[in-house]
Amino acid sequence: MNSIHQKILIITAPSGAGKTSITHYLMRTFPVLAFSISAATRNARENEKNGVDYYFISEVDFKKKIQQKEFAEWEMVYEGKYYGTLKSELKRIWALGKVPVLDIDVKGALHVQQQYPENTLSIFIEPPSVEELKNRLLSRGTENEESLNVRVNKASYEIGFKEHFNEIIVNDDLEKACEKATVIVASFLQS
Repeated sequence: MNSIHQKILIITAPSGAGKTSITHYLMRTFPVLAFSISAATRNARENEKNGVDYYFISEVDFKKKIQQKEFAEWEMVYEGKYYGTLKSELKRIWALGKVPVLDIDVKGALHVQQQYPENTLSIFIEPPSVEELKNRLLSRGTENEESLNVRVNKASYEIGFKEHFNEIIVNDDLEKACEKATVIVASFLQS
């Protein structure tokens, strides 16, 4: 196996496509992968820990870090709620001799891919259909009609970017999607 130094694995998808399930599967399969912790300006939820689930920072500090170009990618997801991947987080993981795994939204994935084109593998997880995605989001029981429509419309928009990524996996069967992701990632890690 060649040097894994400074490789990045990006897993991206519309909400509800199975991105997190596939990411967790890959992390169990390949010990060399390490989850990249995102920065966020929102408050920690009851069960979340700073430096484990997110790096919780103030909006003022987040904006300062933007100006100082400390992010590989960042986005204001909702009014006043910023999320991003710190360059220092990538460096922390590389220093451990591991490959950072970024489980991020489509826009963020495009930004990271543009900044690190030589050593990045990006995988787009596609739902079998927008209708199936809607059913998955409904089954979670976490959406009201308005938030469901926002997520479905955003997903339709995001699917339009799938061709910008190295690999596309249609997740119509989670086990098969995980198997396909394993083959793709194994090849990337050995390259």
